[in-house]
Order: sequence, then structure tokens, then C-alpha cells
Amino acid sequence: MSVDRSTGDQQPWPVEQAPGRVDAIRPEDDPFYAAPSGYEAVPPGTILRVRPVEIAMFGRLRQQVDAWQLLYRTTDLGGFAQAGVTTVLRPHNAEPVLLSYQCAIDGVASSCFPSYALRRGARAFGAVPQFEFLLVLHALRRGWTISIPDHEGPDGHWGSPQEPGFCTLDGIRAALSFEPLALHAHTPVALWGYSGGGLATSWAAEMAQDYAPELELVGAALGSPVGDPGSAFTRLNATLHAALPTLVVAGLRRTYPELDRIVRQYVNEDGMRILDSVESMTTVRAVARLARHDLDDYIDVPLADLLALPEIVEIFRDIQPGRTAPSMPLLVIQSVHDQIIAIDDVDGQVDRYVEAGAHVTYLRDRLSEHLSLHPLSAPTTLDWLADRFEGIPVPEPSIRTVWSTAFSLAAVRGVASLTWTTIRALTIGVRV
Repeated sequence: MSVDRSTGDQQPWPVEQAPGRVDAIRPEDDPFYAAPSGYEAVPPGTILRVRPVEIAMFGRLRQQVDAWQLLYRTTDLGGFAQAGVTTVLRPHNAEPVLLSYQCAIDGVASSCFPSYALRRGARAFGAVPQFEFLLVLHALRRGWTISIPDHEGPDGHWGSPQEPGFCTLDGIRAALSFEPLALHAHTPVALWGYSGGGLATSWAAEMAQDYAPELELVGAALGSPVGDPGSAFTRLNATLHAALPTLVVAGLRRTYPELDRIVRQYVNEDGMRILDSVESMTTVRAVARLARHDLDDYIDVPLADLLALPEIVEIFRDIQPGRTAPSMPLLVIQSVHDQIIAIDDVDGQVDRYVEAGAHVTYLRDRLSEHLSLHPLSAPTTLDWLADRFEGIPVPEPSIRTVWSTAFSLAAVRGVASLTWTTIRALTIGVRV
């Protein structure tokens, strides 16, 4: 039992003291991530351990925000208990709302996990969460408390279905019960994520009604949410982004034993060396290293034949989102000319949601591409989320193709404000 200094109340979880300035420890070597004995018996979302942390851009530029990490009990794809971590941020002008932001982890190395990559002293060059954190800081300026879960779980299960939803929803449960955040069980909660984070957000939105029906989820924003990971796998092979299919194989091997067996049976020695090498790479490093790599060069049968195996077909069916209608309203934003996520795949995900009865607002953006859409659409997304927090009635479902989500006076002001947030974060640090 420990005492929370901010409230004077006794807490049932151990609290670590803030250390002096040291390099962050990788999760596999950090005892904070180790689940305590008997944790399996407590309900999902129960906090197991807490520590204050310092947050920094790219591990070096400290940001002035109150931050903690919560170790909590969650569930894996097989229904077994595991320990997850979320990083929670509270601005000084906090409103009684919570945003769960799912980063595009897009890798299996622990250096890609936001709980490591966002800490002061982290050595995670090329981890996508370090770039996305600029948008998180911008959301913090609105006074929203934010939870950033390691939604791949402790073992980096990138591409796994459902499990990112469990990790995200249990991270929300943990955040709502953490007294320094001054939230409660009926706090309005929203979800947001882009690309790989949009896929994780899709799973959280889909799993919420059955897995965490008590949460007051008011909306979910899905930016470029992949739509069909199997389609993306085959389309990106041998392109500039060929590392992404390889990283998906590395992640799904950890989730599906039958896939690991098939990989060991058909992948040659050079291919296994590549798979082993990406285990320690950040996303950007892997993309740079494996550009134009063709998986056909590393297997003993044609790739098309391998992908036609019943076990692979079943896995690709499992990992495709969109079969369950989320109970909260959805905002989906996708670039028409996205070079990584095909517009047809996201169209398909939206169609499945609509057919299942979900309330969807879908914006198809003509002038952006994958990397530019996220910051350009952030003001529109944040305004939509703000309306959900304020209880403003949701507009009628719609599917629209627009020239740009940034072509409005409000969006232009939002982009200018985001630019100012970026300048401050990279110079004096943002105080929120």
C-alpha cells in the first residue's frame, strides 16, 4: 500500500519514485514491466504498478506535462491474462474527458513501444510514436487527458486481431481508476489512431461493446485504418515499403504458431536472417533497410502459392477488421492517393461497418498522401472529437470525397496552431 501525494489517499498499487536523469531502459530489461505474482486473478484493467515519467520529443527535448505509466492487467488473443502498459498525460487545465490515442507502433521491437519511445532518455530513432507525439501534444493543449497504450501487448504482436482492442480498452479502465487524473467511471472517452494506430483503434471500437460495455465511449476517429492487412501485405511486397509486410510476418509469427511453423518450413536461411534482424529494428530503420525487398526471393515456393495455403487464408481472414459494428459513432479519413494504404481497402472496411449498422462519417481526401494526411486532417479530427465530448448531436452518416480536409477556415487555423505546437515542442518544450 502506498500514498498518492497529490491526494493523500492510500493506493493499492506500488508507486515507483521518479528517478534522476537517466537513459530509459528497454521494456525487456525494465522490471517495471514484469507482472507481479497472482495478477491473473484480478479483473482486466486493474492497475498493478505505477511510476511517474518524464516525456521528451525524440528522447531529448523534455516536454512540461504531468505523466505516469500504468502497468495493468489485460488479455491476449487467446483469452489469457497478460500485463500491459499505458502512458497517461494530464494537462494542467484538464477537462473531465479522456482521449485514448493509439500510436502507429508498426514494429515488433520494444523500442517502438510508446511507453519507451516517448520517455526522456529513450534511444528509439525511427520509432513512429516519436513523430506522432506532436499531434498528442496538440490534443493536450485542448485540455484533454490522454492515454497512450502499448496496444501490441508486451510481446509486440503487430497485426494481431482483437488483442490491440483489449490492451486499449483495459488501458482506458486503468486510466479512469488512477486518482491523480481526477476521472471517474462515467468519464466521456474517445479513441483516435492513424495507420497502424487506426487499425488498433478499429479493434478497440469493435471489441468495446462486448469487452468493456461500461465505458462511456462517445466516438472513434480512424485515420487510414489499413482496411485489409492481407491485401496490404501482397501489394507492398517489393515496393519502397516492403519492410512493412516483413514486419507483419515477424509480429504474426508471435501470435499464430501455425504461421511460425510455415515460415520455418518454407523460408530460406537468408529470409530467416532478415526476419531475425527486424526483431530489433524501429519502423523507419526497417523501411530504409528493406526497400524493394521481394519476399519471393526468400521462400522455396512462389509467394502466391504460399499465400493460398488454407492456414494463411484463415489468418488473413482473422486479421481483417470491419465485421462488427462499433456502438459509438465513427469518423474515418483516408487519402484517395495513399501510397501505403489502398483507398479500396478502407472503402471496404467502411462498407462492412455500414452494412453491419455502424454510424460512419467517411471523408476521402484527394490532395494528400499517407504521410501528409495525418497532420493535415488533425484539426478536422480534433474538432469532431470535441463535438463528441460536448455531446453535440452527430451529423447524419455520410461518405464524401473532398479536395482536402484542410480546406476550411477552421482547418487552416488548426494547422497554424499545430505548427506553433511543433515549434514550441522542438525548441522550448510545450507546457500543458
